[in-house]
Amino acid sequence: MTLKLSLPSLKSGNGFINYWSPLPGASHTLVLSEIARQHKGPVLILCSQSSDVQQLQREFELFLSSEMPVLTFPDWETLPYDYFSAHETIVSERLNALHQLPGMSNGVIITALSSAKMRLSDKSFIQGNVLHFHINQTMDLMAARNHFEASGYRHVEKVMEHGEFAVRGSILDLYPMGSKTPIRLDFFDDEIETIREFDPETQLSTESLEKFELLPAHEFPTGEQGITQFRQQFRNTFDVELKDCGLYQDVSNGILPAGIEYYLPLFNENTSSLFDFLPDNTLIVTDKLLQQVKQQFWDDLQQRYEERRWDRTRPILAPDAISLTPDEFNSALKTFEQLSFRDDKATETLSSFATMTSLPINHKANDPLQELKSFISNHQQPIVICTESAGRREAVVELFKRNQLTAQVIESWDQAIDIGPSLAITVAPIDAGFVHDRIILIAESELFGQQVLQKRRRNKKDYSPDAVIHSLAELNVGDPVVHVEHGVGRYMGLQCINANNMPAEYLMLEYASSDKLYVPVQSLHLIHRYSGASDSSAPLHKLGSEQWAKERKKAAEKVRDVAAELLDLYARRAARPGFQYTTEDTDYQKFAGSFPFELTDDQDNTVTAILNDMAATTPMDRLVCGDVGFGKTEVAMRAAFIAVQNNRQVAVLVPTTLLAQQHFENFQDRFADWPFKVEVLSRFRTAKETEDVMQQLDDGKVDIVIGTHKLLQGNMKFKQLGLVIIDEEHRFGVRQKEQLKALRSEVDILTLTATPIPRTLNMSLSGMRDLSIIATPPARRLAIKTFVREANKPLVKEAIQRETLRGGQVYVLHNSVDSIDRRAEELRELMPDLNIGVAHGQMRERELEQVMQQFYHRRYHVLICTTIIETGIDVPNANTIIMDRADKLGLAQLHQLRGRVGRSHHQAYAYLMVPSVKSLSRDAKKRLDAISSLEDLGAGFSLATHDMEIRGAGEILGDDQSGQMESIGFSMYMDMLENAVTALKEGKEPSLTESLQTQTDIDCGIPALIPDDYIPDVHTRLTLYKRIASCKNDGQLREMQVEMIDRFGLLPDPIKNLFKLTEYKFKLTPLGINKLTANERGLLIEFNPDTVVNPEKIIQLIQRNPSRYRLEKGTMLRINKPLDDHNSRWDEIQTFIETISG
Repeated sequence: MTLKLSLPSLKSGNGFINYWSPLPGASHTLVLSEIARQHKGPVLILCSQSSDVQQLQREFELFLSSEMPVLTFPDWETLPYDYFSAHETIVSERLNALHQLPGMSNGVIITALSSAKMRLSDKSFIQGNVLHFHINQTMDLMAARNHFEASGYRHVEKVMEHGEFAVRGSILDLYPMGSKTPIRLDFFDDEIETIREFDPETQLSTESLEKFELLPAHEFPTGEQGITQFRQQFRNTFDVELKDCGLYQDVSNGILPAGIEYYLPLFNENTSSLFDFLPDNTLIVTDKLLQQVKQQFWDDLQQRYEERRWDRTRPILAPDAISLTPDEFNSALKTFEQLSFRDDKATETLSSFATMTSLPINHKANDPLQELKSFISNHQQPIVICTESAGRREAVVELFKRNQLTAQVIESWDQAIDIGPSLAITVAPIDAGFVHDRIILIAESELFGQQVLQKRRRNKKDYSPDAVIHSLAELNVGDPVVHVEHGVGRYMGLQCINANNMPAEYLMLEYASSDKLYVPVQSLHLIHRYSGASDSSAPLHKLGSEQWAKERKKAAEKVRDVAAELLDLYARRAARPGFQYTTEDTDYQKFAGSFPFELTDDQDNTVTAILNDMAATTPMDRLVCGDVGFGKTEVAMRAAFIAVQNNRQVAVLVPTTLLAQQHFENFQDRFADWPFKVEVLSRFRTAKETEDVMQQLDDGKVDIVIGTHKLLQGNMKFKQLGLVIIDEEHRFGVRQKEQLKALRSEVDILTLTATPIPRTLNMSLSGMRDLSIIATPPARRLAIKTFVREANKPLVKEAIQRETLRGGQVYVLHNSVDSIDRRAEELRELMPDLNIGVAHGQMRERELEQVMQQFYHRRYHVLICTTIIETGIDVPNANTIIMDRADKLGLAQLHQLRGRVGRSHHQAYAYLMVPSVKSLSRDAKKRLDAISSLEDLGAGFSLATHDMEIRGAGEILGDDQSGQMESIGFSMYMDMLENAVTALKEGKEPSLTESLQTQTDIDCGIPALIPDDYIPDVHTRLTLYKRIASCKNDGQLREMQVEMIDRFGLLPDPIKNLFKLTEYKFKLTPLGINKLTANERGLLIEFNPDTVVNPEKIIQLIQRNPSRYRLEKGTMLRINKPLDDHNSRWDEIQTFIETISG
């Protein structure tokens, strides 16, 4: 059942405009849903702002569900004539809409004016370039590959994004534009045997399909014909020297440079617009801002054209070539029936809808829901509370229960109509509710006062510490690696060598004096990535010399000392049992429930880990690593609540006065409903105020204190300090860190950081601290687009304009106090209409605070500042940052500064300006490459591991960033440390000479490798070899087999042999067997001195059959038996294992 609305009839006729008055909140979408049901054709909703498109789409999910198609035609999210292109996901969505539109008999299409005005390829291009695939279809695999390339798809080794495809043996992976998931085709000869969807993260198959469609990869023809058309029209349009025009040369060579969308007309003989794709019976819906925004768009387009038209190396098309003119746009609109929501011209008013008033929940009142209850008692129609997610729905239901209010949980809009006069709750992300004669909708924001969504990302990256450190996936030729037995060498590639007509694949390593070492792929567990000094200065060892053995022994001695110190710290912590907190109580549940957001999975896991730590008997020492604005503060507040609820005091230590003030305000707001006193100690406080706070701390009258390093001063006394929360520990000095170190065995420590410096990260990875990673972004957060550019005024002006035109603000980082005022004057001359503020550390404290507050309250468009903003206050409206001389900043700084922007759901931009890209130092280039390549939200942890490689891993317990790690590499150092800690815990002396990860060496004279015709990509083969060699049991090995069959097809015999060989290593290694050789004459087994095999069993074998069994050199057993084929060798090995193990 649906809510039958009595709507005014729409007068039809092309060009006729029906004017209705605007509607409140989500009633606008409800009415549009009913119009879509009644209208005999599609409905195009033309939004003035791009941001409205996503909101309408979410609301249609409630009112229309899956009743009819709802498409979006999103904006490119670039400025006209920009130098970068739309993301593949946006292009995919646009192509899907253009493909489906002409055939739509009903449904909704939502787009923004900026999208509807741009010229598109001719309608025939999209419709004529769709390929259809189905099971049992006959198609040559190579022909299919050619089809994809002609359609503009990129050939890659691993399909992750829209527009990519990969071929591996008989398997073809591709991510079609317009598809929600990538597709895997499995060919049998020239026939498509299966079609399956697969997960791009795990690469594992999911659902089976019968057929699918393949849209072109671009919105314009990119094949030979399209490029020829471009070249011809480019020459006809522009009078420039073609040899000086990089864009022309790139396209001529089949390369599509960033920003190519604004040359779309040159690829087509004729262009069209979105209106040409619409069926004739389409109804177009507009709003009151349409005319104003339309003219503003055209004016901005002409202004940008005038600014850029003089660049003869990249000439641009005139505005009317890439966009419909205002007259053309009006003419196109007039060919369709229209409905416009405008107050000034309305001839129809839907009086049955009224605005929903705010009903704020007041936690300080005796009954927090008093206003809501009063509202309910005054209305007889059904009332539906709309929450942003299922998790939030449960939290609100729980809140209602605690305050004697019952709400029925419903799953759909249809149920809402049928519930009668009662209160219901459902999941529906609406921005604002409404009151109607027959139903009332209340948005959660009208109860809690702000948006509450925490959208979970399905494609969340798995930031496993071990995987990041130990992976060989990014190993390139020339990179240093560490071999456990031979030391540091350079990886020079994989090489297939035929020995006795037996192909085998080896890692070729180059050592000092150009010595070569060939490592069989089965021994990749002996290879570690080298993370220490920079790649170029890695200390290569000489094969056969004593140098490596000495360095390894020296490192082992150091490791033993470090392990002993670690265990001493553990012992001190264990000897002084920490306070065991009670974490399960009703008040805590209330405190958690009052948080107006749903926790992300990562936040939830982190909170659980912290509560478990606090409930344990030993003091907590946990590092929480999460990108700026990812919810670390809420996690800390929950830990603080548990502490104060258990009558313990909390100290929150922050690096700057500004940050102390912001934390103070946040904690005060969050704890406002509870009888706990929150105070702040900083330079903003007078001496008298500071003295009063310190006295109250000593008396136990202050529960939570927030401050800078003043909190660490010797005269600070707490009555019962239980928890110290440290924000960005790497910003503190050596002395403060030592004071913190002393605290660690006495109180619980919780450290928060966006990018841990290498030493902090090492301490976590070594097990000295527990580590939690928050890598899930908050509500509607987009990755920050990051660019490394040579400094120039036009680019800076454009970046600032892009931000301020959409109502945003800009940081300009200029890290030199001497020239910061001069830089401000330059920008004021460049853009005299903007208000520009200046902030740096040498300003008086009050003045600095005033500037920051004015920027926060939008009094300045641009703030020119030093790195003082690195740990500054949050300014959600600032979404562009320009960093002068970015090459002089460290990686942690770059990441932290970039995190100042992107704190809302708008696209954020970071411009890293350098004097010259070509003259950058090697390390500066690495830092800038790392920050710009890791645009993923939540990449702080990965950046920290990059930093370890760039700066050197550092010693774990000191401030020195060199030490023994430099000589043996971080990864191997960590393995040695883990082994040493384990040995000391067991009461054993760590060995200084014993090799790490000793496994049985098996040589069966059988090809055991990944053939390059099965997986051609060297990186992928290398990664798989490493993963197979690192498997620890049969279960992990089986999972690898299943994954490889799924991703690459049935296993050829050489890979089956590789798995078999690895399986026997699991069985032979625990027996203490160094090497097993199998050939046509039998087996030769070499035991190590500590073998667990019972010597009596060997003697019995020899006595029973001396012609078959013979002992050689005291440690080797020879078994004489003809073993001519592979299977007989495997069988004999299995028989031998059973014999000596039984």
